[in-house]
Amino acid sequence: MKGRLSQADAEFFALEDSTTPTHIGSLAIFRKPAVGLDHDQLLNAVEERLATVPRYRQKVKQVPLGLGRPIWVDDRDFDITYHVRVSALPQPGSEDQLHDLVARLNSRPLDRERPLWEMYLIEGLADGRMAVFTKSHLALVNGRAGGLEIMQVLLTPTRRLPEPADDMWMGQHEPSDGELVVGAVVDLLSRPKRAVSMVQGVVGEVAESVGGLREAVTEVAVRAAGIVRSRAAAAPVRSLNVPISRSRRYAVVTMELAQFRKLRTAYGCTVNDLLLSVVAGGLRTWLISRGEPISQSTQVQALVPIAVDDGVPDQPQRQLQAYVVSLPVAEGNTVIRLRQIAHEAASQVDRNRQVAARALATAGGFPPSTMHALGTRTALSVPPRLFNILVTNAPGPQAPVYLAGNELLDMYPVPPLIANQVVTIGITSYNGKVYMGLNADRDGMWDVVSMTEFLYEALEELVEVAKS
Repeated sequence: MKGRLSQADAEFFALEDSTTPTHIGSLAIFRKPAVGLDHDQLLNAVEERLATVPRYRQKVKQVPLGLGRPIWVDDRDFDITYHVRVSALPQPGSEDQLHDLVARLNSRPLDRERPLWEMYLIEGLADGRMAVFTKSHLALVNGRAGGLEIMQVLLTPTRRLPEPADDMWMGQHEPSDGELVVGAVVDLLSRPKRAVSMVQGVVGEVAESVGGLREAVTEVAVRAAGIVRSRAAAAPVRSLNVPISRSRRYAVVTMELAQFRKLRTAYGCTVNDLLLSVVAGGLRTWLISRGEPISQSTQVQALVPIAVDDGVPDQPQRQLQAYVVSLPVAEGNTVIRLRQIAHEAASQVDRNRQVAARALATAGGFPPSTMHALGTRTALSVPPRLFNILVTNAPGPQAPVYLAGNELLDMYPVPPLIANQVVTIGITSYNGKVYMGLNADRDGMWDVVSMTEFLYEALEELVEVAKS
């Protein structure tokens, strides 16, 4: 049946639960001009671009009895005011208040009876600023035409507003349960192996069948994703790998990209190596602050989706490969820690195929919001037992961009949490700065703000050693 979810999208949809919703978020901060961006203006800006992301007006409909994968159907009652909302911070409109609001909004799973996205205009931020927080289900964002994260189609390189997309949208007929069953049967008859598998799933223990299917699919995806050498399961780190709750905390880090470029020259490594070293140093201090027992064998395995050139330019979803990099948190010497990470990364990543940040940021199209979504999709295809923490890194444009004529000042990723992992770190560069967004479990990492301080300290340590 036309519009059926892909196998990967169906998995993201089916395996989501209240503690691990599979949506990707972004937090964008704007300078508020004399005539600011109000709710009506944002509604108009989004409405004019919806034709370029058609899935944002569709919802997911399940097939009775699980006879086939769910399908996308038009939401004939689509109400843009449900999806684009306005919120306001109480005075003084501090960064902490903003991050608390983002954490609360991000904790809530998306409404499965409607198109799977939400956007919030957040007013009242100090210093005459405003924020836009978006969250989109990973099933919406596959990187193909029409499968972009919505911020990608809203941001423009100039203040001039883009021409409205041609849009003659009218919601199509929503199939009945009987039509869904007939369509699923036709699909099954055209693929006998799929039919046998489906019958086994219905007759047998459904939960075990789904689990087995995911295991089989993800094992194949690991090889396809680029984890090229055999790995044992990552040993859980007591403070990092525990069951998580439904609530979140959110914190951010802002650094200067020029500083990383100087350090790249000083240490003879890549910016990505330096970023991972900062993460490793921050995690080391955080683990020590928690009283975590650290021995020389203690390793934190980080899953790091990296953009590569695979010669298929029209399929950017295939240009991300996932690598597991050991972060030597037991090593107290910052230079040795960096060298170990650089060596570990070089042993896995084909540097000849790795896409330079500058090339990626200017390559027709994939700003951080979409790239983070694709990186997370890649990570979710990897068995979680292989890694302790997800670190996504998506370089962005190094010149200002605008939303409805309003200059984007800062952009922070809000990546989803993986089951039994208390924090995910998203990294973005934009207009001369590096932005980190830490999405943390409210119970497992109540001290996420301390973690941000430790990340700053890890960078400062690299800077001080480079000066000596």
